[in-house]
Amino acid sequence: MKLVAKRLDVVEPSPTLAITAKANQLKASGLDVVGFGAGEPDFDTPTHIKEAAKKAMDQGKTKYTPVSGTVSLKDAIIKKFETENGLKYEKNQIIVGTGGKQVLYNFFMATLNPGDEVIIPAPYWVSYADIVRLAEGTPVIVSTDISSGFKITAEQLEKAITPKTKVFIFNSPSNPTGAAYTRSDVEALVKVLEPKDIITVSDDIYEKIIYDGLEFVNPAMISPKMKEKTFVINGVSKAYSMTGWRIGYGAGNAEIVKNMDTMQGQSTSNASSISQAAAEAALTGDQAPVAEMLKAFDKRRKLIVGLLREIPGVECRMPEGAFYAFPYITGVYEMPGFKRLLAEKKESSYSKLFCDVLLDKYNVAAVPGIAFGDDKAIRLSYALGDKDIEKGVARIKQMVLDLQK
Repeated sequence: MKLVAKRLDVVEPSPTLAITAKANQLKASGLDVVGFGAGEPDFDTPTHIKEAAKKAMDQGKTKYTPVSGTVSLKDAIIKKFETENGLKYEKNQIIVGTGGKQVLYNFFMATLNPGDEVIIPAPYWVSYADIVRLAEGTPVIVSTDISSGFKITAEQLEKAITPKTKVFIFNSPSNPTGAAYTRSDVEALVKVLEPKDIITVSDDIYEKIIYDGLEFVNPAMISPKMKEKTFVINGVSKAYSMTGWRIGYGAGNAEIVKNMDTMQGQSTSNASSISQAAAEAALTGDQAPVAEMLKAFDKRRKLIVGLLREIPGVECRMPEGAFYAFPYITGVYEMPGFKRLLAEKKESSYSKLFCDVLLDKYNVAAVPGIAFGDDKAIRLSYALGDKDIEKGVARIKQMVLDLQK
């Protein structure tokens, strides 16, 4: 008798979580490990948000809430969309889940039938393809690269669409590349999507982490017609440093939301009542901490990219958003030391081999690009202090220098 469900044959454990866990184990054993793996801000949750959670507990808000979220949090989300994005939604078009990942998972479980195709630009967030497979959909990967700024073009999108296409995933700013689409970029994609019977999922989780005055735009913001065909997913994890609070939210078609509510009601039920109160305070309260975090991330992205560009065989573009650098290391793959490693380890993924050696011998945790659909690169989160960035990149440089021999 097979003990494990067949559906799990098509998915893998999250590589980012696995690498972070291994790095933490090494740290606990006493090693000085620099962790570039975790996709979370290193700042504490702002004080006024924590105070709102304490107040909610003191007021006895410790019971079940409606499955799809409290009325007051939905009101805060609706106001956020209207004031910041120019998008109007009703309460029956809003759902709150245990993190943006659950909202995305419930969306696909509620919308996909076996064989439905989902277009995913690569590099992509590690969970997109696996969630689609769990929902019995078919991921259609469209590759981008450093020469295109890691952004899918209208021509690529048009070519990828088939009669089986059900969903297109749009993520800007992007995890893992930090690429952000301009208004003209989004308008070009919308010209392809608007006439089609396709749902666009807009993953806006890094919306507030965007640099150099670049305007944030998602497909729903381009036209009323496109809004009706777009499901927006967001949350408080990244912008407000609330990764552990586990609150995400989605907005879109009321019928889809109703079915997501059913899915959630038969799995987790409501997100934590206390976390919902905290999320409400995040959305409606003082936004100054967001600006302060953004200022620190901006400084760090310039620091890490500048240091990476000094390493032989490494090419790194400046990210427009999020808190990740995605350097290409193809030049390293041609070095004598790396070729010897390949012959010795028999590893098919070059980026995985690089990251394995980097952690095992140089005490630096990074995520191999293969996890995001691009084996030419590695992902480095710069959500850590300047000294750790400098120390970690110095170790990467030393590894590369050693591989030159």
